[in-house]
Amino acid sequence: MRFLIIAAAAGGAALALGSCATMSAEQCMAGDWSGQGYADGQSGLTMSRLDEHAEACAKHGVSPDATAYAAGRRQGLVHYCTPWKGFEVGRTGSGYAGVCPSELEADFIPAYRDGQIVHEVEAALANARGRVDSLGARLEELDDKITAKQAEARADGLTDEQREQVRNRIQEIRRERADTEREWRRAQDEIDDAERDVRDVRWRFRDQYGSW
Repeated sequence: MRFLIIAAAAGGAALALGSCATMSAEQCMAGDWSGQGYADGQSGLTMSRLDEHAEACAKHGVSPDATAYAAGRRQGLVHYCTPWKGFEVGRTGSGYAGVCPSELEADFIPAYRDGQIVHEVEAALANARGRVDSLGARLEELDDKITAKQAEARADGLTDEQREQVRNRIQEIRRERADTEREWRRAQDEIDDAERDVRDVRWRFRDQYGSW
């Protein structure tokens, strides 16, 4: 499980950072490597971030101070590797890159997994609401089609065969609408279930993590 968490986080970080410099020219020239390490540690970044900083600053003729960076990063990790931060990271759907020292990770990981539980139920609620909205829009679209076809069926100049074809098409659309409405009602029930799950986890974790 821990390996999967780390792998997912590393992959996401690579995609996010691959196309942009991690430090500006001003930051490179300032040379505050301890402060940069602290900021990166506080953000839960791995030591490999220093390689990216080195690449960014090489363009400006600056090399990083790895010792100062590592010391600052260790201090930053103290503020990152807390139960509350673990819960926040999990709740927002972010990855954990396995950066916490073992003595801090023992409390961080359970809180991170608690946050993942919240993230899952909140995502389920958002998905259910999106499905209701999508099906509701489809119902309106089908109603418009029925209205248009009814007008077409009343138009002058149609043969009996043509008028019958239009009526058959109206029946097809009405059947589709009935199916869609059933799906819409099921999706409404899913919202009710998801809202209950969200309330349950908020109640379950409120004493540990407060409100969010």
